Amino acid sequence: MDDSWYKSTDSLSWALTRKKTDSQELGKEKLNRVLTFFDLTALGIGSTLGCGVYILAGVVAKSIAGPAVVLSFVIAAVVSAFSGLCYAEFSGRVPKAGSAYIYSYVAVGEFTAFVIGWNLLIEHLIGTASVAKAMSNYCDTLLGNPQKRYMMEHFPIHVSFLAEYPDVASFAVIVIIALLVAWGVRESSFTNNIFTSLNLITISAVIVTGFFKGNFHNWSIPKSEIPSDANGGEGGFLPFGWVGVAAGSAKCFYGFVGFDSIATTGEETKNPKKDIPLAIMASLFVSTIAYCGISTVMTLMWPYYAQDADAPLPVLYENLGMPTVKMMVSCGAIFALCTSLLGAIFPLPRILYAMANDGLLFKFLAKINQTTKTPLISTVICGVGAGCLSALFNLQQLIEMASIGTLQAYTIVCICVLILRYKDNSPSIQDKTTKSNTSSIRTWLNLSNTKVPNADTQYVSRALITIFTVFSFVFGISLANMESHRGTVKTVLMLVNLVSLFVLLVTLLMLGRLPEAQEDLSFKVPMVPIIPCLSVVLNVYLMMELEYKTWIRFILWLVFGLIIYLFYGIEHSVEGKNQKIEKNTIQFKPPKQSEVAMN
Repeated sequence: MDDSWYKSTDSLSWALTRKKTDSQELGKEKLNRVLTFFDLTALGIGSTLGCGVYILAGVVAKSIAGPAVVLSFVIAAVVSAFSGLCYAEFSGRVPKAGSAYIYSYVAVGEFTAFVIGWNLLIEHLIGTASVAKAMSNYCDTLLGNPQKRYMMEHFPIHVSFLAEYPDVASFAVIVIIALLVAWGVRESSFTNNIFTSLNLITISAVIVTGFFKGNFHNWSIPKSEIPSDANGGEGGFLPFGWVGVAAGSAKCFYGFVGFDSIATTGEETKNPKKDIPLAIMASLFVSTIAYCGISTVMTLMWPYYAQDADAPLPVLYENLGMPTVKMMVSCGAIFALCTSLLGAIFPLPRILYAMANDGLLFKFLAKINQTTKTPLISTVICGVGAGCLSALFNLQQLIEMASIGTLQAYTIVCICVLILRYKDNSPSIQDKTTKSNTSSIRTWLNLSNTKVPNADTQYVSRALITIFTVFSFVFGISLANMESHRGTVKTVLMLVNLVSLFVLLVTLLMLGRLPEAQEDLSFKVPMVPIIPCLSVVLNVYLMMELEYKTWIRFILWLVFGLIIYLFYGIEHSVEGKNQKIEKNTIQFKPPKQSEVAMN
């Protein structure tokens, strides 16, 4: 092969792995720094306590997990908390707009950053669409389904993978909220704070009344008492078994995705290095208490199999003969869904702005309106796009698509934290991977008790992180499929499961022996590498619990994004251009004055 092939391969490899530096960001303060810790916490709580707390608990309890939906929320909360800790550390490292996209750009490289940013876009697009869809279904149910009846009669959609009818109401709601977000960050944050406060008051009222009306018999209903036309499983607290709890946790996980919207506000927060990590932890804590409380009282007050899938709480209070509480809950739920919708759409234009500002997406998406100081064009495009998705897809499809994008983003953030914690930060050999002693057992097991990372330990750490990630997928796939198979196939899967678990444990122990980088950060993930590694395993397992149609849609979206990156992003990358200029400057050595004189 000729030299040109090798040169083009090296050039592509450099383009895919180049990392973002802060040099190009100096002096660029385009967004208003107005958000405080309270604003950020309210944004995180508002983003999570919407569709999930009022609707998702009823959906999962009815046909997936039963009363054990409480355990599903606990598992989802633990997984989210692990990822939240990693987000908190990264937000302190890189206080910029763009969330996990910008974090991975700094830690891993441009290609990984584009993939994660592109998937964050679909996560928040679909998250916005699903909340609007839930709000539309909720309001339509309360009013007696006027929209559903009219649309089914005049504009039905006879396509299996789409909704039954175009949801015009959800489209209109998204566009209105998008215009509010485009109006200004201070204004939208103020509105969010009011709605979030009303939401928390409503949730507290539901939990208090629920404990007075609760009946523990609803957690132990025998199969013989379940109506024949109801999908009640085997009855009891675990009517669908631990498989149902695991599948339910994959769905419930969607309810915790809002906290990463906090991480997109790095350039609009007054004190990002301190306030963003604290707000992430605070919002996750409050959300977990609320979800567990609501799912507990909901399943205690009414049998799980009789829950209403579209508006569970209002229907429940109507059945209990409590019209006043029903009205209060209905109003609170609408406020909560508005807040959740605002929190879901808020990060979208910020991610688009960050990617376009780096040249990986089209430049006009990075334009900041001089009056509102917000990315106006990006916000409008996001609103229309999310509105179309909400109008054409049903709620279940949207929830699963949002979950897979979120889980993938969380997984990469945790891997990035591991990479940075074991990175060699010595100036002379930073980011270089020397293989001088990497074949030595002493280096792999750190038998010499090295305290500071060097090129060899960095290489070993990245090899171990790669092995751990690969076997996390093997473990997740085998565990997720084990219950659905019998006989020889189940035995093989169990064997694969045990072997992969053994490799994971050994890799984790070896990684724990390596020296960590000594850095002065505002927040650091505790118990590294245990927490990031556990988060990777749990995130991957929950991804494997999602159905294959979700994976197909996800892969199609990813392919579409890769086409944009290969044909536009690589060439227009601002970081790539800056590094080329820097490289050419270093290679060009101007002649000395004595040499010029001699000539």
